[in-house]
Amino acid sequence: MKFFHLSDLHIGLKLMNRDLREDQEYVLRQVVDAAVREKPDAIVVAGDIYDRANPSGEAVEVFDRFVTALSEAVPEAEIMMISGNHDSPQRVNVFRAVLGRQRIRMIGLPPQTPEEYIEKVTLRDEYGVVNFYLLPFVKPSMVQAITGAAEDGRAFSYDEALRRLMDRENIDEAERNVLVSHQFYLPKGKNADEVERMDSEIRTVGNIDEVGADILERFDYAALGHIHKPMRIGGECRRYSGTPLACSVSEAGQEKSILSVELGEKGRVSVTELPLAPLRAIRVVRGTLAEALAQGCGDYVSVRLTDTVDIDTIDMQERLRAAYPNLLEIRREAARQVEENAREEISVKNLDPFTLCREFLGDMTDGEQELLRDVVNKVQEVR
Repeated sequence: MKFFHLSDLHIGLKLMNRDLREDQEYVLRQVVDAAVREKPDAIVVAGDIYDRANPSGEAVEVFDRFVTALSEAVPEAEIMMISGNHDSPQRVNVFRAVLGRQRIRMIGLPPQTPEEYIEKVTLRDEYGVVNFYLLPFVKPSMVQAITGAAEDGRAFSYDEALRRLMDRENIDEAERNVLVSHQFYLPKGKNADEVERMDSEIRTVGNIDEVGADILERFDYAALGHIHKPMRIGGECRRYSGTPLACSVSEAGQEKSILSVELGEKGRVSVTELPLAPLRAIRVVRGTLAEALAQGCGDYVSVRLTDTVDIDTIDMQERLRAAYPNLLEIRREAARQVEENAREEISVKNLDPFTLCREFLGDMTDGEQELLRDVVNKVQEVR
């Protein structure tokens, strides 16, 4: 059985106020073309369909055209999508039963009552059944009616809630099972700060959303979403596909792809990367003004100037915009300070919003810090 693994479409995203609709449509057409060539039995999108919980009309139109084209390209394929932390679970969940009869599974909400279980879609091939478990983004509060609370009354962590939710499932490990999930799964033996994250991702204060990746070991393949850089977390069979299109300057130079997964008999899994080419790449150009002007192109570009002499600001901006019609930003870096500035940039980049706010506010009691942590996490959830 062959299926495509995609995630984090972020339809409706703007890159530094640049409308990416044309770029997203260009990449999504490549997904449809690949489906025509490869004829997968299923197509999986592991969350963050939209960039906002309340997507614009234009974003909805792009998504509508994409799903319609996919359905027409491979009418026998099962199309399975879950909500991510950027999506509105209720919006994704609308017409769930009706769409399911058309081979389109839109799962926005995890099980929320003791009678409900993770949505399971069972497909068959010459080796038997393949069970797809479709688990949307889960916050502990969403499933508290199922998982309950700790003996001391505290709410369970993301890790504890996910484990309790998963332990309820009657997973037959003699069969082939695939998990589709949108969470921050932490590889065994790694600290959350060691996992490279992109600027376009929402990160919780204190990495409270981390879940141990060992929970995935009972599945033959884990099709994951949430991390924007393609990443393996414990072998070929547990992977983040990454975004199909770069969503921030921090993703400059990354190679994006569709993961084409083939399941043979139990225990046999192979993954092929089908490259996706952007309409316009994201690039970082560093050098003097003269060097930057010599590299003009139509890509999305962040220019880092290293000139040590004074430059006419207005003239500089006009010339760079002429050389780079899709210029994103201009940064000045004195050549003798490049190394120092790079260190400062990394240092600030590594400070999460909670730490930045705490340093700005100064001395705080433990209670005040806990309140600030809750506020920052809630703001990021509705961003």
